[in-house]
Amino acid sequence: MTPGLIPVTILTGFLGSGKTTLLKRVLSEAHGQKIAIIENEFGEENIDSDILVADTHEQIIQMNNGCICCTIREDLRATLSDLAEKRRKGELHFDRVVIETTGVADPGPVAQTFFIDDEIAESYLLDSVLTLVDAKHAQGQLDARQEARRQIGFADQIFISKTDLVGPTEVDALIHRLKHMNPRAPQRAVHFGDVPLAEVFDLKGFNLSAKLDIDPEFLNAEDAHGPRGHGPHDHAPGEACDHPHHHHHDDDVKSFVFRAKRPFNPAKLEDFLGAMVQVYGPKMLRYKGVLHMKGSERKVIFQGVHQLMGSDLGPKWAPGEEKGSKMVFIGIDLPKDVLLQGLEQCLA
Repeated sequence: MTPGLIPVTILTGFLGSGKTTLLKRVLSEAHGQKIAIIENEFGEENIDSDILVADTHEQIIQMNNGCICCTIREDLRATLSDLAEKRRKGELHFDRVVIETTGVADPGPVAQTFFIDDEIAESYLLDSVLTLVDAKHAQGQLDARQEARRQIGFADQIFISKTDLVGPTEVDALIHRLKHMNPRAPQRAVHFGDVPLAEVFDLKGFNLSAKLDIDPEFLNAEDAHGPRGHGPHDHAPGEACDHPHHHHHDDDVKSFVFRAKRPFNPAKLEDFLGAMVQVYGPKMLRYKGVLHMKGSERKVIFQGVHQLMGSDLGPKWAPGEEKGSKMVFIGIDLPKDVLLQGLEQCLA
């Protein structure tokens, strides 16, 4: 965590998935952190007045435990700069911000605010996108609503609530489906009474130096020739899946992984990714990679959200470490073949 920057968590998920329950718990628990919550929620579901000090008409409300809560009247940017300024002047004290998006919002533009806007980037650091999924209604919501699928694609961490209301087979089917949409995000079934805050904050999902986590089971599945052979869920991309409830869903939000041992030609790769982002940016939700570049002693780490892409030099390759590149792309109807062939052609 860069000193001085205020960490921000984006909380997203469909109505009824338990965002408010989770927020209440975060707000009322004595964890010694002062949290500012920005609500961008329309509808009945916003934070109940019983945990607020007073139900005032002010935009910013102080809580009993020193947390603050505000509703976005104008745009997010204005609210964020207003909060940062009050904090600088000592009028408000808070350690971090949680932005609760509406049940139907695409978290992409919210996330992009932290990269595009210099003034916001000077005060805030985007930590992660948390997506809440309601086990009972998720399959129907994912079938019917593209926003629900986008929220999965954007997530750095997925919490599945209400698993006690459905059978284990259904939970398993849901987990399997979500993993194909987003193998980067760890999934966890939760009862909102007891999510440890350590699993909610400081997840470093947007941190360029954080390691690239892709669900290992997914990687085995992608890599049919993997040394570990096939576990119960594993199947190569073209292979039939013996999982009973798998291919009813051909979701438009999908992920795929590119791996290569040969190094990339940096100029070719930059041109190719630049062109891809120009064409497919709106459909590219999250993408991330650890790259082996020709002529570099160090790993290159890159990631992006929609059209915005950034890269950074990572640590040196360790002596004896096998060099190689690994990239994961999550997006809507992305042309997997075009991307994989194009990347292949960027290798030195």
